Amino acid sequence: MRFDQHTVVLLTLDPDAPVMTENETAALQNAHLSYTADMIAQGHVMAAGPIVGTAAARMRGISVWSVDADTAGRLCAQDPAVRAGRLTPQILTWMVPAGQLGFGSVPVPRTTAEATGV
Repeated sequence: MRFDQHTVVLLTLDPDAPVMTENETAALQNAHLSYTADMIAQGHVMAAGPIVGTAAARMRGISVWSVDADTAGRLCAQDPAVRAGRLTPQILTWMVPAGQLGFGSVPVPRTTAEATGV
């Protein structure tokens, strides 16, 4: 059996994240969303989104990348929320039977306003 190899990135809230005002947090989240949208547009990320629910309070997001783990790590390090020390990426290699996953091209939000419709 053949397998496809994907890079999965889990973003967690850093326990030592800097204290930020509500406006600073909102601006950083918008910068993070814009960066993620850029990674999708460039073909590096195939899918990305938040993790919700109280059971995963520190877990903030998950993404599936089309690049190897080293490249994903370098690109994640450039994410504004990672650079600011708010989010920490955990990079994993995930193998699934070849052809099992398919990803489509859909619009993604660049700001929280686009994500929430507000």
